[in-house]
Amino acid sequence: MKNLTLHTPEGVRDIYNSEYERRLDTLYNLRKCFKKYNYAPISTPTFEYFDTFSREVGSCESNEMFKFFDRDGNTLVLRPDITPSIARAAAMYFSDTDGAVKLSYEGNVFINYHSLQGRLKESTQAGCEFIGDSSVDADAEILTIVVNALKESGLKEFEIGVGHYDIVRGLIDAANLSEDMEEKLVGLISNKNFFGAKELLESAGVSKSLIELFDLTGKILNSPSEWKPYMDKAKKYKKVYDALEYLTKLYDLLNKNKVMDFISFELGMISEYKYYTGIIFTGYSYGVGEPLVKGGRYDSLLSLFGKDSPAIGFAITVDQLMLALERQ
Repeated sequence: MKNLTLHTPEGVRDIYNSEYERRLDTLYNLRKCFKKYNYAPISTPTFEYFDTFSREVGSCESNEMFKFFDRDGNTLVLRPDITPSIARAAAMYFSDTDGAVKLSYEGNVFINYHSLQGRLKESTQAGCEFIGDSSVDADAEILTIVVNALKESGLKEFEIGVGHYDIVRGLIDAANLSEDMEEKLVGLISNKNFFGAKELLESAGVSKSLIELFDLTGKILNSPSEWKPYMDKAKKYKKVYDALEYLTKLYDLLNKNKVMDFISFELGMISEYKYYTGIIFTGYSYGVGEPLVKGGRYDSLLSLFGKDSPAIGFAITVDQLMLALERQ
């Protein structure tokens, strides 16, 4: 019989010697970058009440959380995501603050992935949350920090794909599909099966001009000049048009900040996090299958904790960043 005392559970591992030293160096470089942009550090508990990450929050499926009980019978979970914890803390400690609040963090998250996925169930994240500012300038600042933090960590080749929640959502709303067909369409777009998506839209009798606008979801674009030909068609669909206009302003700011060499626009991007409301983004590097960074705008999340305030943030997965640096 296997002696379990000499083994770690599936999905977690020991980190020691030079790898642990490199991890400390990576976290130091990230922390230094966050501080440069005046983000104050905050630490939240490793476990919280289940309601902090419930279905309404939309952070993680219930069956993917590690749950246990305290002595009073309350359901607790190891945090699967740090952003809702920061939102809760901001609502507690900055409830009377009208101005912007800038917070940075680092810590471990725990997701009970299915064993066949072969993914780590414990990983380290570091990130920033910009609370109290709904402007495009705040979005540009966060994306600029992401690019500079990865660069200052020593990463040379990476790409941040930026999308907008209202593009896919606006197109799907305009298509007026049944609930079942809508679910299938979201799945097809998520899996980048754009031929299948077009076929489904045609079979549902969606207008030709709207189907042509759905072409946006299958493209990776570098500047507003590439989505300009779609703007006339988009005028009929306010949500989509406004999102494209917003991304145009965002591009101008990112270009001014000299970070566009690392950014592209993926207009069909969909996130598994249900709390996102505006721009969403994901970062990848060569030779690393999992995202290095995820982030987006979440203007409704803090209201679930009693503070009505817009916010945007990101989390860098340190394990994936270190793998990218090693393979570089």
